[in-house]
Amino acid sequence: MNAFASIFPSKLKPQATAQELKARLDWGEPALTIIDVRDRADFNETRIQGSVSMPLVALAAAIDGSLEKERDIYIYGDSDAATAEAANQLRGAGYQRVAELKGGLPAWKAAKYPVEGV
Repeated sequence: MNAFASIFPSKLKPQATAQELKARLDWGEPALTIIDVRDRADFNETRIQGSVSMPLVALAAAIDGSLEKERDIYIYGDSDAATAEAANQLRGAGYQRVAELKGGLPAWKAAKYPVEGV
């Protein structure tokens, strides 16, 4: 095993675990965006700390020109199916550095990682 494996977070993959995203955040990497594609009311109630709301129903319009194509994007929704649909929309719009957060917010909360909300 590489001695640096435990120091540096893993590279972006098409699907990511809550632990992988948390490692990137702990590393302090500013070059990533976390997108919550749930509806605005759910987002306002609770969300992954630092995430931005871009509901799935308006995702295509919301991302148009608002994100850098080279930026790493982590995306989550109500279900893995909704997350995959959103990721496919982003990839179809030319965003290739997209990771689907497996298990979404429930997996994040189960790991007791920070959330924010009302």
